[in-house]
Amino acid sequence: MIVTLAGGVGAARFLKGLRLVKPPSELVAIVNTGDDTVLHGLHISPDLDTVMYSLAGADNPETG
Repeated sequence: MIVTLAGGVGAARFLKGLRLVKPPSELVAIVNTGDDTVLHGLHISPDLDTVMYSLAGADNPETG
């Protein structure tokens, strides 16, 4: 098992690459929540969103 500390676009790209050499079942990401905020009653986690969208293939590699 590989455990990573992750935050932002750089970590998302690193995890996408790591996923190419290790099966997802062997990867764990502890993602930064320091930038989380609540806006209009909604909890927003930008780093968590970035990592999840990237690993799901729902990101835009050209714009981040």
